[in-house]
Amino acid sequence: MAEFSEQGGSSTMDPSRFRRYVTSRVMSKVIETKSLRRSRHRAEKKRKKNNLPHIVEYFHQLNDGYSHLTAQIISRLKSKYNIEIKCYLVSETDGANNPEPDLLAKYALEDSSQISRHFNLSFNFNKRPDRDVIKKASKIIANLTDDARTENLETISTLVWSNDIQALEKLSENLEIGDVNDEFAERFIQQGNERRSQLGHYSGAMFFYGDEWYWGVDRLYHLERRFLELDLVIDHTDNTLLAPQKTLKITKLSKNNNFALEFFPSLRSPYTAIVYDRVTQFCDECNLKLVMRPVLPMVMRGLPVTRKKGSYIFKDVAREARANGVSFGNFYDPIGKPVRDCYSLFGWAKKNNRSNELLSHFLSAAFAMGINLSKTRNMKYVVERAGLSWDEANKIIGNKDWHDEIELNRKTIYADGLWGVPSFRLLKDKKTIYSAWGQDRLWVLSRILSESSQ
Repeated sequence: MAEFSEQGGSSTMDPSRFRRYVTSRVMSKVIETKSLRRSRHRAEKKRKKNNLPHIVEYFHQLNDGYSHLTAQIISRLKSKYNIEIKCYLVSETDGANNPEPDLLAKYALEDSSQISRHFNLSFNFNKRPDRDVIKKASKIIANLTDDARTENLETISTLVWSNDIQALEKLSENLEIGDVNDEFAERFIQQGNERRSQLGHYSGAMFFYGDEWYWGVDRLYHLERRFLELDLVIDHTDNTLLAPQKTLKITKLSKNNNFALEFFPSLRSPYTAIVYDRVTQFCDECNLKLVMRPVLPMVMRGLPVTRKKGSYIFKDVAREARANGVSFGNFYDPIGKPVRDCYSLFGWAKKNNRSNELLSHFLSAAFAMGINLSKTRNMKYVVERAGLSWDEANKIIGNKDWHDEIELNRKTIYADGLWGVPSFRLLKDKKTIYSAWGQDRLWVLSRILSESSQ
């Protein structure tokens, strides 16, 4: 395995003590509950002062599977709540905000298909739409009013993904849309891109309301809960959510079952931090063999994370943590040496049957307790909390024996078309039956396990 290299900028592998401290304090402040409440209060106060309706801005990407799922629910969202929806078209995420575009495009197809049925939605496509179909749909959407865009988005998106350009032509006639040049549609998309960037995001299938971002159907429950708090539901006899939070399905397997879960965590991943203990608990409750296969943080293996993306991730994780009752937010960045030191102890901890505990206490210290793990005494605290001997650990900490194993784990997830963390591989008879990345796919995995165990 090649030696690690500096990433530079916000991804510096071994920042100075001062930079590590400042970054950690700023991020902790941004995501604390009080900050969120103040932000929501300011947004609502500003709306009332300007006598504005509750405006939700939605950013649709025509070749994005998650956007297609969202399109199927957006008109119902407008009908259920006293809101206005302003719909934009945006182009695909590029650059540092999408370091693996080909992998993401392929994975999004598979993932959208997998989750669609659990949201009572439809996605049965194995390839992205053709460019000429997207161009035609863009022209139609660009010429509609916001209300008409919301009303017709599901139909248009379905025709796009079906590559039915003739049906789009017919729809254009029915909507009495005249001849529209390419430049007009391109300007409309550019306006959407500029507005999205101005508001601080980079992805498709995103809702923006009151200074907060919400991703597609996965995070819609956060937005709906906010609407309920503001008493925006139109029919007060029905407070059910269109896309409720998904919960784990616990399936008790026989003692000698043929299932195993390979879990690929990262020690600098906030998403890993809020799901790690839930994964180990889930496996215990299901009698599911857990195989821990840690990987390097993305920035330590050459995948950049922009400030814009990093900020959104931390805010999203904090919201997810609160929804799942997980301690999170008192953050002290473990990038660089703390991560390397912990991984240098992983093999030894595994021999002592305490490797899961070692990673758990490391993540808790970094993401929930605000402990600076670059200090020796604090790493000692983590090791001893894990039930291990610091005297023994101190003799081997800092070795490089772990490099090959951690690199093999990275290659394994890439071979499965994955790159982000945390990632999962559910095995049956040593064959992969489901693979995914993201803490918000543990509930999907739980349902696949239940179905496969029948």
